[in-house]
Amino acid sequence: MRIGFVLVAAASFVAAVPAQAQDSAVASTQIAQGDFAQAESKLMAELRVHPGRPELLLNLAAVYAKTGRTSEARSLYTKVLGQNDVLMDISAEQTAGSHALAQRGLRRLDTVQFSAR
Repeated sequence: MRIGFVLVAAASFVAAVPAQAQDSAVASTQIAQGDFAQAESKLMAELRVHPGRPELLLNLAAVYAKTGRTSEARSLYTKVLGQNDVLMDISAEQTAGSHALAQRGLRRLDTVQFSAR
């Protein structure tokens, strides 16, 4: 099963790849523009309708990470890892498994926390 587009910072939290489809649902435009409050609001609304969807959890984790809420981000990445691994479109030409994206997010959190020490 392949799930819609998702925005996660695969290379770094600064260089995020915007989603191409279902943007309003996954708030990729808001994340790419740095409008994290609006992105969070959209993602929370979508999660009330579709709880547990990995593309929503990954994007919300990215928002939390970018706004300094590493504990909350870590919790969401861990939640994705507890689900089945699904193939996700991260751009029109690129796919990745939800587990790989969550693991990258966790590594970024660890790197950021280590750098801050």
